[in-house]
Amino acid sequence: MEVRVHGPSPPAPFLRARDLFETGHDLDRPVHVHVRDSPDERTWTAHPEGRHVLNISRQAATSAMARELALHEFAHMARHEQAHPSHTQSIEEVLFLALPGESVERRRVTHCYQIANHMKDIYADDITLRVGPTDKLVAFLESELARAVADRPPRDEDDPTRAREGLRLTGTADPEMTAVNAAFALALVERHDLVGSDHRLYDLAHAAANDAREVDLAAFKRRFASLGPDPDESEYRRALVEATREYAVGGGQRAAD
Repeated sequence: MEVRVHGPSPPAPFLRARDLFETGHDLDRPVHVHVRDSPDERTWTAHPEGRHVLNISRQAATSAMARELALHEFAHMARHEQAHPSHTQSIEEVLFLALPGESVERRRVTHCYQIANHMKDIYADDITLRVGPTDKLVAFLESELARAVADRPPRDEDDPTRAREGLRLTGTADPEMTAVNAAFALALVERHDLVGSDHRLYDLAHAAANDAREVDLAAFKRRFASLGPDPDESEYRRALVEATREYAVGGGQRAAD
């Protein structure tokens, strides 16, 4: 497996990630890692002709999570090479199938893309968690969820005027998406038996559910956790359509009720 690192970062974390990855998997195409100066550059992959590209900020590339981030992205590359349905299914097609004739808020449509990403991540991390350590991933999920829960807007009982006007404590966390993110975190740790039932993730997820009562956190957790290990295209499309419809339309209907 060939890994080339371009940019202002030592290659060691990416080479260590490669060594871990190769204990169970391999990639046919070379990987080019591009380290960007911008701290806002999110970690993401592309698959141009004949190679994979991992884009990552220098801040992330030199962090304690660098190896784990690279390992996770290598797993996405493997799923891409396998033509796994989670990595080939068009979300635009899913939106067309899930929401015919529906009027849906733009932010909810945006969130549907995140739900699709979560389902892709489930399958990538099925690889990651077979070859790599789990402690940093659990700590990362916990810290990100804690940050989002703390960043919630006020509920009606906190300040009815501000809640009705739609003002936010900050512009970062969306309570409904935080609840879905919590469902994903629980599904992932339960799918791989990473934590006990008394772990703080469960308390944080409960808080997230309370802040977004129109989202059925337990139902989304079941959807993520129950994804079959090797679905065909039709099976995967159906699962994604159902999750999309539940969030974009079902949640709104429950809120109206």
